[in-house]
Amino acid sequence: MSTRTAAQMVQEARQRVHNLSVDQVAAELAGGDVLLVDIREPGESAQGGAIPGAVAAPRGMLEFWADPSSPYHRQEFDPQRRVILHCASGGRSALAADTLQQMGYTNVAHLDGGLKAWAEAGQPVSRAEAAAGGQQD
Repeated sequence: MSTRTAAQMVQEARQRVHNLSVDQVAAELAGGDVLLVDIREPGESAQGGAIPGAVAAPRGMLEFWADPSSPYHRQEFDPQRRVILHCASGGRSALAADTLQQMGYTNVAHLDGGLKAWAEAGQPVSRAEAAAGGQQD
């Protein structure tokens, strides 16, 4: 039996999903009906800020919220809608985008580099607190 590391799993997921740059995500957000999903944990958002307009969906609940047959399904999740996921630096969001594709989502991508790349590019970040988080993926 061969085992894979988390880093290998992320790399494999990145090969199966659409990896979007900050500029590509900003353009899509400006252009239309996109569901931007922040899969970080609530404490990370409170500490490091968030992309304005992103829906918070902690990674542990994503599949349940995204599944229309689940009692936990959230209305904003639609397998036909454009969905862009992000996390702190792009690892968890690549894995999550891959999972949504396996669930039948046909128009899903993730922000390569995550919130870190977004903020470094000078894009807007709303901050609940002044401290910036350094959470890794």
